[in-house]
Amino acid sequence: MRSRNFLVPALLLIGCVHLYGQEFRKEISVDFRVGKGALDTAYADNAVRLSELVSFIDTIRNDTALELVGVEFCGSASPEGSILINRRLARERRHSIESYVRKHISFPDSIVTRCDGVIAWEKLAMLAEQSDMPYREEAVDVLRNVPEAVYDARGVLTDSRKKHLMELQYGRTWHYMDEHFFPYVRNAAVVFAVVRRKPEPPELPEQPEQDTVKQTLPVPEAEIPDAAAVQDTTAVQDTAVMPDTTAVQDTMAGPVTTASAESRSEKTFYMALKTNMLYDVLAVPNIGIEFYLGRNWSVSADWMYAWWNSDTKHRYWRLYGGEIAVRKWFGRRAAEKPLTGHHLGVYGQIFTYDFEWNGTGYMGGRPGRMLWDNPNYAAGIEYGYSIPIGRRLNIDFSVGFGYWGGEYYVYRPLDGHYVWEATRNRHWIGPTKAEISLVWLLGRGNVNNRKGGLE
Repeated sequence: MRSRNFLVPALLLIGCVHLYGQEFRKEISVDFRVGKGALDTAYADNAVRLSELVSFIDTIRNDTALELVGVEFCGSASPEGSILINRRLARERRHSIESYVRKHISFPDSIVTRCDGVIAWEKLAMLAEQSDMPYREEAVDVLRNVPEAVYDARGVLTDSRKKHLMELQYGRTWHYMDEHFFPYVRNAAVVFAVVRRKPEPPELPEQPEQDTVKQTLPVPEAEIPDAAAVQDTTAVQDTAVMPDTTAVQDTMAGPVTTASAESRSEKTFYMALKTNMLYDVLAVPNIGIEFYLGRNWSVSADWMYAWWNSDTKHRYWRLYGGEIAVRKWFGRRAAEKPLTGHHLGVYGQIFTYDFEWNGTGYMGGRPGRMLWDNPNYAAGIEYGYSIPIGRRLNIDFSVGFGYWGGEYYVYRPLDGHYVWEATRNRHWIGPTKAEISLVWLLGRGNVNNRKGGLE
């Protein structure tokens, strides 16, 4: 992981006014931290840029010759993350910058437009065209001509522009763009202010002064203008001075998320089935399930059960119980793809056991009781890292540190009987969990895109 991804180079402030006939269009870009949607005015040059934008809009509102006819807010993200994550980031960034601007200066809702372009494909295409990257023509052709997403009749993603870029030249083109281009679109939001010069009122002919002693002369009938012609001429003049608003609307138009695409993203969910391979090696079958709750939070539940014995040799290997955990995911991988990357969490366990190998036996929980009557229990905090190994497979490494308590019984097998020796209470503080789990990712869009996923 490159350190530059944690401090992405700031997007240059365009800070200029473009002239479209009698319209002016000012564009300003604002930076966001990687994977974050909250606006940080202390980050990069955000404070200076936002102050300039607010001052510009305030100046226009106070200028009698100019009028503010449109303000457009857009958010974006880089393409390496999933569609769901990028859509959420773009929406949050657009909302946070709009809230900031409208908090510092007021303007009517009627002139506000919003776009959630998600991926700044046009910006990437321009960067590719102006670069000397390998296979530039092929990359530009994909960026310009391949559809962003293709869905089948069931609404399942079957092809995408991102997929073609990742497969181009066996991933070398994608790696180059990730290193040189993505930092400039990974964390951006843009504000456009459209200004128009007010039309000057038509000049009215000067009225001659009335002479009190002016002699009235007869006017020939042929020179008297027709009243209908006068009205027609006035209508033409009125039409000529009306401003054309079509250009303003076209200028303010931006990429709009369709309702069908929005509904598809809302239906997307992530979950996973997993098994702890350390327990599997110890002949303790186990299974777990984890659900992604959104905003990098997840909840999981695990269950294990082993009841092996050999009465002739007095060997017992009995263990069953479960665990519930809540996790918070963080880091770059977690921002790009749910259930991937670093995670911190809290967990609680409840279990019972009976171990005896031709000698002293140890039983956790009261003999003859059910799991819920008098179990052993543990609780603590955990840290882990989940890394992709296939399109829908991860390996999750986790360790937990906490408290283990509960009663346990010491006994010995003797002449076909089990002789109780002592009842003790366990109070253990230390490692209480170790996990190397094979994780199967389930759900629409829950694929590892760096391993050939379509998203």
